[in-house]
Amino acid sequence: MRVVSLVPSLSETLDSWGLRPVAVTRFCDLAGVTRVGGTKDPDLEAIVALAPDLVVLDEEENRREDYEALVERGLRVHACAVRDLGDVERELGALADVLGHDWVPPRFPPRRSLARRVVVPIWRRPWIALGAPTYATSLLAHLGYENVLADAGPYPHLELAAMARARPELVLAPSEPYPFSKRHRAELETVAPVRFVDGRDLFWWGARTPAAMTRLGRALDSSL
Repeated sequence: MRVVSLVPSLSETLDSWGLRPVAVTRFCDLAGVTRVGGTKDPDLEAIVALAPDLVVLDEEENRREDYEALVERGLRVHACAVRDLGDVERELGALADVLGHDWVPPRFPPRRSLARRVVVPIWRRPWIALGAPTYATSLLAHLGYENVLADAGPYPHLELAAMARARPELVLAPSEPYPFSKRHRAELETVAPVRFVDGRDLFWWGARTPAAMTRLGRALDSSL
């Protein structure tokens, strides 16, 4: 089946299933595959020209208007929606059914008791943080790390001072969507001690999830 994936985590998942997409976004981590724009600005005409059997999107990652435009052009489109770790099995199962792919549900590590209160900035200028309901906050909770901004909506716009007032014990600074690095440490430490983490392991759901949870758990536990 010819599949175009406009979701980096699903491009990775499809490839792990042996179903390499015929095209992906420029943010997808697959070498030698045609690129058809970004997640928010896909090249619709290039996608149509590829005559795919299926286009895969995500309700949060992609725009509704692009979904509708692809459907209007006569393409078959499947949209996933994951806002919680518990959604992963359901959504991957639904995608596997659409593809006619034999699929084994992922096995996650056991849920752990609370270890620390954290805050997760995801953008700078303006400052945006991770809230809930989101996959990443759910994943962190499973690992024993409570997002102190879980009641502030999915992606609250908050300055660092407001994040500090939530009294986190640790700042998790992911490598994406904003590329936080050591040069931001002093700024972030005005909130709490900082731990840099792999943004893909935190935000990309799918085939990556079980191993990502193990890696993140080890990385976070080293900060205790």
